[in-house]
Amino acid sequence: MAAKRLPKPLYGYVSGACEDNQSLLANRSVFAEYELLTKVLVDVSARTQECSLFGRTYSSPFGIAPMGLAALTSYRGDIVLANAGQRENIPAIMSGWSLVPLEDVARSAPNTWFQAYLSKKKEEMDALVDRVEAAGLSTLVITVDTPAQANRENNVRVGFSSPLRPSLRLAWQGISHPRWLLDVFARTLLRHGMPHFENWHGSRGTPILSKNLNVDITQRGHLTWTQISAIRKRWKGCLILKGILSAEDAAMAANQGIDGIIVSNHGGRQLDGAVAPLRVLPAILSQFRRGPVMLDSGIRRGTDVIKALSLGAACVFVGRPFNYAAAVAGPAGVDHAIHLLREEISRNLAMMGVTSLAQLDRSFLVAT
Repeated sequence: MAAKRLPKPLYGYVSGACEDNQSLLANRSVFAEYELLTKVLVDVSARTQECSLFGRTYSSPFGIAPMGLAALTSYRGDIVLANAGQRENIPAIMSGWSLVPLEDVARSAPNTWFQAYLSKKKEEMDALVDRVEAAGLSTLVITVDTPAQANRENNVRVGFSSPLRPSLRLAWQGISHPRWLLDVFARTLLRHGMPHFENWHGSRGTPILSKNLNVDITQRGHLTWTQISAIRKRWKGCLILKGILSAEDAAMAANQGIDGIIVSNHGGRQLDGAVAPLRVLPAILSQFRRGPVMLDSGIRRGTDVIKALSLGAACVFVGRPFNYAAAVAGPAGVDHAIHLLREEISRNLAMMGVTSLAQLDRSFLVAT
């Protein structure tokens, strides 16, 4: 449904990965390497799927992953996703590659986490961190797996660029998708003006329609543990690193005082052939014990969530499905998607004879 609703460049951006899609496919296929054991004749009538992260109890063990340009696929998409997390009491992460000011999201959904890309200039890095704090958000997620631009050939094929470059092809995509054109783009222009990258380096950035991109915002090869250490000293709230795939890096994160990590290969969108997060989760758990180890990339079913939790993940994050849901039906669509996944988890726990997530461990898994 989202593929029909969205212009091809936008749907291609959301659905695509990079190069030959090896990691994208592996993120799904790895879950088939585990089968589930069940316990029968257990009273599961009072089961719960609540989970705890950083002292807060959430209703389900999954959250909404950060997704760039969400306000292009649905009207005020960043707020739509954050509000859904607030309503349904699941964690939601706002992307730094966003078109809505983080202050607007913070006012609407104050429990939202903010995911940041860091500037190579210390004053801009500090300004962004201070801005997140001033907005009242208490959880900062630093993405660490983007030292260079990925080779997303799919974007070239579908005519997507960031920012979008004006062309006849792009204009036709808008005209030929009138519902998106009126409900999302025209509505945004009338009410908020031309969308800009609102949360770069502590200030407003490039407009979404532009012939040129500020190269500085796409180059992050400068980011090292030195910058992470500086952020840790400056930021007093919860600090999470997203994009960890090696046990060595997990140990470094623990030494830096990081509060939690998200094991992720960016949904297969960065390094094609990067290992599937589920495969390295046990090794990372052995090196990071000071806080929750979470996981994203490839989660599509309740059984996926249960397998990740059985291997030790504290929570998982889901991206594309919630983006599609917002594109199709706005807030109601995201609520519906959350309910579908929540119901699958509840049903699966019952059939496994499990009444709480604390009971899940590797004894429920059989490696195939």
